[in-house]
Amino acid sequence: MTEHVVTEIADGVATVRFNRPDKKNAIHSGMYAEAASAIAAAADDTNVRVLVLTGTGDAFTAGNDLKDFLENPPKEHDAPVFRFMHALANFPKPVIAGVNGVAVGIGTTVLLHCDFVYAVPAAKFQLPFVNLALVPEFASSLLLARFLGPRRAAELLMLGEAFDAKAAEGFGLVNAVVPADQLDATVQAKAKALAAKPPAALRATKALLNADHAEVAARIALEAKEFGARLKSDELKEAIAAFFEKRQPDFSRF
Repeated sequence: MTEHVVTEIADGVATVRFNRPDKKNAIHSGMYAEAASAIAAAADDTNVRVLVLTGTGDAFTAGNDLKDFLENPPKEHDAPVFRFMHALANFPKPVIAGVNGVAVGIGTTVLLHCDFVYAVPAAKFQLPFVNLALVPEFASSLLLARFLGPRRAAELLMLGEAFDAKAAEGFGLVNAVVPADQLDATVQAKAKALAAKPPAALRATKALLNADHAEVAARIALEAKEFGARLKSDELKEAIAAFFEKRQPDFSRF
């Protein structure tokens, strides 16, 4: 693993940690590749019973590293970001997320592919794809509507406004909000409890709960096609220019 993705395995639990706190754990393509490899290895390791995803510092992840993303856009189906998505979406064992702070973009959509999510009170969530002239990813246009219903999903995906941990718990995106100094202990306690369960029965139960793998994969592909088209749009050029110039974008001419 690189210094930006750290993996630890202990007592049947594999913990994959985004470790770029100076950038709010923003994910670049190399990090996606490393995380995908770590998740795939955990899937194959019979000693691993549970996967934990978390971040270092006061952020889970601020989403894509925008500069890296623009310089290395995902053009092929085997791009690192898609390898990461499919590795997690198809992970056969329980997955727990410990959301230790801000979770933006894929930092929120990744939670739709976790079985348990625990967050600190200061956690902030946002799905700002439309604000950047993009579209949802990681099958969130499918799964978020299932979690919240189409009206609430439209509100979060089309307005792109941030929401807090209490709201996330109310939406059902978070199992519980726990004090920051208790997050790691809570996550590890749940992970160890799961690791003690009969593993085949646990995997079978997860498979029954997530029996729509083909539909999820198809939606990831559909979103990726539209996402790729959006990357070439004039709207995106204006959104990105405004982001780096620290001003409000002007879409009035489109």
